[in-house]
Amino acid sequence: MAATYSIDVDVARSLVRITLAGFFTPETIAGFVAARGAAHARLACGPNEHCTITDVREMKIQSQDMVEAFQRMLADPAYTSRRLAFVTAPTLARTQLLRALDGRGAKVFDTHAAAEAWVFADARAAA
Repeated sequence: MAATYSIDVDVARSLVRITLAGFFTPETIAGFVAARGAAHARLACGPNEHCTITDVREMKIQSQDMVEAFQRMLADPAYTSRRLAFVTAPTLARTQLLRALDGRGAKVFDTHAAAEAWVFADARAAA
């Protein structure tokens, strides 16, 4: 299955929603990185003040090279999220994701509702 991705920005909530599916190649990673840059340019909040929820339930097991490419992408300080949550299915891809997230402080959830509740928990506590 060829890779697909979508990125939606909720400017009012400083929230980036990403969906990743399929098997990624260097070309699709490069396309995604460009799309991520364009999406982040739409944010009105300060640098690294946004939250991100990424749905990887339809993502296939990736080659080691692609896992490493995702690790590099996640490590880019220009795009670091204040809170980063992933929605996953209980598969080997989830194990790969956890390995790629090593040290990021991100959380993994089974549903969008749980991910969103965690992403905005600190905002509700401050209100």
